[in-house]
Amino acid sequence: MKSRLTLVVLLVFTFGYSQKELSTKLEQYMDAQFAINDFSGTVLVSKNDSIVFEKAYGFANYEWKVKNTIDSKFSLASVSKQFTAAAILQLAEKKQLSLEDPLSKYFSHFPKGEKITLKMLLSHNSGLEMDFDELYLTRTDLDKDSVYSDLAKKPLLFEPGTHTAYSNIGYYLLARIIEKVSGQSYSEYLKQHVFDKAKMYNSGVSTNDVIVDKMTQLYYFENDKLVKNPYVNWNFNFGHDGIYSTVEDLNLWNKALFDSEILLSAESKKKMFTSYNDQNFGFGFMINPFYNQNHQMMAHDGGFFGAMTSFNKFPEDKVFITVLSNNQSKSYYISYGLAGICFGKEVELPYKHIQAAIDTKLYDQYIGDYGDIKILKKDNKLYYIDYNIELYPESATKFFRSDNKNTTLEFIQNKKGKITQLEIKKAGIKEVKNKTKGV
Repeated sequence: MKSRLTLVVLLVFTFGYSQKELSTKLEQYMDAQFAINDFSGTVLVSKNDSIVFEKAYGFANYEWKVKNTIDSKFSLASVSKQFTAAAILQLAEKKQLSLEDPLSKYFSHFPKGEKITLKMLLSHNSGLEMDFDELYLTRTDLDKDSVYSDLAKKPLLFEPGTHTAYSNIGYYLLARIIEKVSGQSYSEYLKQHVFDKAKMYNSGVSTNDVIVDKMTQLYYFENDKLVKNPYVNWNFNFGHDGIYSTVEDLNLWNKALFDSEILLSAESKKKMFTSYNDQNFGFGFMINPFYNQNHQMMAHDGGFFGAMTSFNKFPEDKVFITVLSNNQSKSYYISYGLAGICFGKEVELPYKHIQAAIDTKLYDQYIGDYGDIKILKKDNKLYYIDYNIELYPESATKFFRSDNKNTTLEFIQNKKGKITQLEIKKAGIKEVKNKTKGV
């Protein structure tokens, strides 16, 4: 009996220490993201259904220096799409619509609407263009009819169902279909059938006029300076965007969606988490995207001016990570680094990059292909993939991206002094690529 008790105490101690060590590593990483990269937002990481780290950084309002708190509300940008997808699946369960319904059933005069199904809208196979921000970013005089008229004039990118192209327009139309079928506004439907069921009482749909308690202001970079977000007509920027939430509410959503059938049946979730094309799109999620670190993953990121958001679920590992930012911090990169820490990888902490003056003749030995990465040279400057992203040297062999200091590249020599490998660190996680061309 005594030996069993000792074993139990030892296991509890070991588990507690492991959780504490993980929490410390996550906090060190995020504290460095704040100190070095000026991260502003909130972060939550859970493992085995327990929150192992959550913290707020930066300002909810820069003018008044109001700090973010863990219950600050953030615009979710495209993370909103998974809620729209869930609502459509709920209505399908109730036989109020079918995923095989044509768009023309709900919008009778939409060009080629008889060939576009709701399933195609959900999985980005409809052929619809990316966005209609030329409307909701500039105009206050919009109504449903004028928006519909403009969308109907946009040419399809391809024959419906033949290719894949990410489309905000598709999800806006899905939100309108939710309204037509349910008889409720998009906001009312989500509150009653999603947010309240999941006990997400700090979530909702953005409007142009309602005051939302603890809602963060949005800021984005223009000419390397933070500026306030432009006007957005929220009456028409929804379905694909428009939802606000907190990290704790998103954790409740995570639990309700993945760990229960409160919101969706097992059959509906199987449909939601199936990849339907070569871009790994399910319904409102990406399924095992390229940044999954060889772990089963359901994820989606969002970015719209100052709002940068990331939702990452690793169901087999029971790991959930969400990062919400209101100052254009690269939440998707940060989530990648946090996941690496959760999986026991060595993750380099962010540090201040200082550009160095080096002999640009060295660049000749660096140019070439490293797997899927191409290094180019032009006018005594080094570039990453194309001529839009310059690489700045911080030593004779190590560089950082001009557009993203969370990515560094170091050229590795063999014993004969030839460059044979490229070591890339994305969000602190190392990848090594062999030089395949230009050796």
